[in-house]
Amino acid sequence: MRYMLSYDLMETARNMNQWLGASALSMASYPSLAAIPNPALSWMAAWGEVTERTFQRMVVKPDWGIRTFTCEDGKDHLVEIRTVQERAFGDLIHFHVAGREEQPRKVLLVAPMSGHYATLLRSTVKSLLVNCEVYITDWHNARDIPVSEGKFDIEDYTLYLVDFMRELGPDTHVVAVCQPAPLTLAATAYLAEQDPKAQPSSLTLIGGPVDPDATPTEVTDFGRRVTMGQLEETMIQRVGFKYKGVGRKVYPGLLQLSSFMSMNAERHSKAFIDQIQRVSRGEASDHDAHNRFYDEYLAVMDMTAEFYLSTVERVFKSREIARNEFIVAGHKVDIGAITDVAVKTVEGANDDISAPGQCIAALDLCTGLPESLKASHVEPGAGHYGIFAGRSWRNNIRPLVIDFMDANSRKARRKPATKSAKPKLVKG
Repeated sequence: MRYMLSYDLMETARNMNQWLGASALSMASYPSLAAIPNPALSWMAAWGEVTERTFQRMVVKPDWGIRTFTCEDGKDHLVEIRTVQERAFGDLIHFHVAGREEQPRKVLLVAPMSGHYATLLRSTVKSLLVNCEVYITDWHNARDIPVSEGKFDIEDYTLYLVDFMRELGPDTHVVAVCQPAPLTLAATAYLAEQDPKAQPSSLTLIGGPVDPDATPTEVTDFGRRVTMGQLEETMIQRVGFKYKGVGRKVYPGLLQLSSFMSMNAERHSKAFIDQIQRVSRGEASDHDAHNRFYDEYLAVMDMTAEFYLSTVERVFKSREIARNEFIVAGHKVDIGAITDVAVKTVEGANDDISAPGQCIAALDLCTGLPESLKASHVEPGAGHYGIFAGRSWRNNIRPLVIDFMDANSRKARRKPATKSAKPKLVKG
C-alpha cells in the first residue's frame, strides 16, 4: 500500500502545480486588471502559462504529428498510421503513405523503452519516410496496462522483437536506437538459431550499451553503485487508483523525469526562466524551439518494475549480453549464431550516455559473421541525441545507413554476379 500512496502523492503534486499555473494565468489575465500597468502581472501570467503547460505535458502521450508527406510527384500524400501487430505492452505500427508506390526498403525502427514514448524518434521516422517503408515499435505506458496482462521483462521485450521481425520477413532492415540495441542483437541471434529464414537483412545499432563496461559513463555505471534491493526500495512504486494498471509495480515516469532533469538541472532551470521572459515579452509561440523540445522531453511513461530491474541487473550488472550468456525463455542465446545478417554500429564521439566503445562491442560478439558483413561508424562531435535525430543524423549518418541497407539487402545478394563485376558490400 505504501508504494501506491507514494505514486498517488507524486501525481497529486504534479496536478497541483498544473492547477497553480492555470490559476496564476487566469488571475493575471483577469480583464479588470488589464488597465493596471504593472509588470508583475505580465510575469505572473507568463509564469502561469509556462508552468501549466510544463506539468500538463507530463501525463500526455505526444501525437506523431506526421499527417502528410510530399512525394516525388509533387503532391501531398496522407500518412496513415496502421497497426500491424497489437500487443498488450506494445504495438508494431506502419507509417503508410497513401497513394505512393511501395518503397524498396522496409525498415523496422526499434524505439527505446527508457522513459519516453516512441514519438521521441519522430524526426528519425520523417527522415526515413523519404524512401523507406517505416515500421516502429510503439511501447505502451505501463500505468495503462491491467495487472491481469501479466509481467513484462527484458525476455518478454526480446520475444516481442522476435515476433515483429517474423511478421515483417527477411527483407527487413532493423535499426535499434539506444537502450534496445543489446536486446535487438539478442533477438536477431535468437532468430538465427530458432528460425533462420525470418532473420532480417541488416541490423544497425545506434548508441546502445551492448557492453556498458567497455567505456563506462555516469549513466551506464549507475547500476554498479547501488544494490538491487536499494533500487527496488527507492525506485519502484505501484500504480495508483486513477489508471487501469492500478496495483502494477512500475518505475514511474515522473520519478524518471526527476532523474533526467537533475542531471542537467542548471541548464533546464535557465531554459525555463528564459522561456518565462519570452512569454512575458510576447516573443514565444506555441511551437517555438522551447515548446517543441520540452513537449516531447517532459512526456514520460511508466516502465514495468520487472523490465527496469532486469535491465539493470542483467544488461548492466551481470553483462549477460556482453558476455554472450543471455537466456530467453529457457534458451541460451548464442550471438555467434548470426552468420547472415549484416551488422553496423553507429556511435557519437561526444556521447555522454552510451560512450564510444559500448556499441561497437557487438561486432566482436558476432564471431560467426564474416568481416565483409560488419561495419562501424563514429560520428565526430555528435552527442547521444544527434546520432539518431539531429544534424549529424540527417547530414552524415542517415546516408551511410541507407547505403549499408542497399548493399546488404537480401534482394541485392540474390542477384547473380556478372563476370565483369562482383557485388560489393559497403563497409564504413
